[in-house]
Amino acid sequence: MQVTITAVGPDNRGLADPIVHYVTGVGANIHEIQMYDHDSERLFAMFLRLDWPADVEPIPVLRERIMQIGTQKGLTLRVWARDEQNRLPRIAICTTYRSEPAEAVLNAIKEGVIQAQPVVIIGNRDRCQSLAEKHNLDFHNIGDERGNPDNTEMVNLFDSYDVDYVLLARYMRVLPPNICWSFAGGRIINLHHGLLPSFPGFQPYEDAFSHNMLTFGATIHFIIPELDAGNQIIHQNAFAVSPGTPLKEIKRIGETQHEPECLVEGVRRVIDREVELHFHRVVGIEPI
Repeated sequence: MQVTITAVGPDNRGLADPIVHYVTGVGANIHEIQMYDHDSERLFAMFLRLDWPADVEPIPVLRERIMQIGTQKGLTLRVWARDEQNRLPRIAICTTYRSEPAEAVLNAIKEGVIQAQPVVIIGNRDRCQSLAEKHNLDFHNIGDERGNPDNTEMVNLFDSYDVDYVLLARYMRVLPPNICWSFAGGRIINLHHGLLPSFPGFQPYEDAFSHNMLTFGATIHFIIPELDAGNQIIHQNAFAVSPGTPLKEIKRIGETQHEPECLVEGVRRVIDREVELHFHRVVGIEPI
């Protein structure tokens, strides 16, 4: 069974060894291991993707042993296996202002296009609270009066709702590295309202328009700590406009039609396991 283990905490010596020794001692086959040691931040982070012998030691036992190591070493550890429980993947949707992408995903779930269960909407603004109420979902505003998010509360909500995937549906804040590492390995999906890598940043429509582009689009990609969306693209699509089309009309098409459609397809690909993230690169998965 494929399992991912993440470890985040204050940097120190000998943090990785007990985790690696334990899982290999039980008989796990490690497919991927990445470590991050940032001196200026004094932050240690590690990600493991492995094939776990669940017939030898059940996942709950693995989790308990890993948590014991975390307590001993002062690390926050998470053990995640999508196949651990026989249920649909649970999704947390994070938003700021625009509700159209999130609603498109919720409608696709209701229609059976995406085989997942939405469990909570989290916003750094209140704008999408009515969307949560419409779909009978809990809503949590983690932002202050300026929209600055409480990232600790965000992680607590992910854990309390037992989230499998985090969907950033026009969530207009950058996740800090510790959150990216905590849910590493293709568990955080982001909608960027522009074509990457050409138009990053917070105003891709305006940037493309200023370059006299006639093609605009959206990009769905996995989030990684380094903020590099070069090899993490899940799905990307574009739409063309006629010369002279006003920026306002371009944004209307993109925000109300194109972005939602693009996001639905990207999320579907992940949920249907057509793609995964290996070594910070999106790879296609052959059907079994």
